[in-house]
Amino acid sequence: MSLMRDGAPWLLSAVTIWSMLLAGDKDPVAWLVSLCNQALWLAWILYVGVWGLLPMNAAMWYVAYRNWQ
Repeated sequence: MSLMRDGAPWLLSAVTIWSMLLAGDKDPVAWLVSLCNQALWLAWILYVGVWGLLPMNAAMWYVAYRNWQ
């Protein structure tokens, strides 16, 4: 079991859920957390080669950036 391959998605998913909870509370830091999290997801996607997640990652970058502004 590779920690990066198998363990990272659990942590990244937890941060995703946390950022959505922050967004629901209208916390201004929510979208910054989401942007940082998307950078980590992108690194994981590239490392593991799960290319099918790239469109979702791009969309989440767009949504987080748009709402952060």
